[in-house]
Amino acid sequence: MPDRARQIKRASWVAIVGNAVLALFKLVAGSLSGSLSVIADGIDSTGDVLISVMTLFIAYLLTKPPSVRFPYGYGKAEPNATLALAFIIFFAGAQLAISTINRFIEGSTSEMPGKLAIVAIVVSIMGKFMLAWYQAYVGKKVDSKMLQANAKNMQGDVVISSSVLAGLIFTHIFRLPVLDTFVAFFVSLWVIWVAVRIFIETNLELMDGNIEKKIYEQVFSLVESFPEVRNPHRMRIRKVGHRLMINIDVEADGKMSLKDAHDISHEIEKSIRDNLSYEVLDVILHVEPFGYHIDEQAIGISKKELHAPKRSTAGNSVRKKFTR
Repeated sequence: MPDRARQIKRASWVAIVGNAVLALFKLVAGSLSGSLSVIADGIDSTGDVLISVMTLFIAYLLTKPPSVRFPYGYGKAEPNATLALAFIIFFAGAQLAISTINRFIEGSTSEMPGKLAIVAIVVSIMGKFMLAWYQAYVGKKVDSKMLQANAKNMQGDVVISSSVLAGLIFTHIFRLPVLDTFVAFFVSLWVIWVAVRIFIETNLELMDGNIEKKIYEQVFSLVESFPEVRNPHRMRIRKVGHRLMINIDVEADGKMSLKDAHDISHEIEKSIRDNLSYEVLDVILHVEPFGYHIDEQAIGISKKELHAPKRSTAGNSVRKKFTR
């Protein structure tokens, strides 16, 4: 966790400094060249600085140990912050859409900015591209949805700045100012869609879903490698930050002593921690006698259900998923 948090902090600081430099440059260049679009782009980069400050705060929060108030630790702070980023990106796209619609209604036209404004936009595109790449690289490396969401936000900024530049150039070449407005509107729709995708993915994690099928398969395989237990079932896996919480029931000989059941449970837990290709927060193993069934507690997933074909009826599929 310390190394992961350290890398998130470093990526956040890079984003803060990079966006601050770009924001200041665009605000100054926009003011000197009289370009409102460049000034608006600079304000957007200022917002990105605030977003990166938030990711830095979350990185410090992730290093805190579990407490009485948060016994599972602070891992869920990351998807919650990602959800906030989704809303920020959504409202930025919505604001851009509203402004372009107003320009359609009012019949406003775009003007070609001075050379300094064009330089500022080009520098912004290059700078945002590098920042987005770095955020995505670190986010994927440490499995941080928060950094990956921030990378998507910056990728959106690259598209926005590129469309502004392209729209202004086409306006100058073809003498059709309406092209700039059309481009801006379609970019706003793209930004909104990115926000919706981030929201859906993050919400699945907050609902303890979105766990890859191969993770379940790996855990089933590891448990089944122990001859002392059979029928692993009722498996529930959820993410706490980037780590996994694993609950699973197994069946064993009812005459086994409590110490033997305890020892085999620890061996299975150690095998899962050592061999699973994901970092594990905790493994909770419930041991039952052979043939023991409680239908009213039918939650989780069995190996049979994991490979069962999907049903077309929604009610049947839900029942199929959460029963043995």
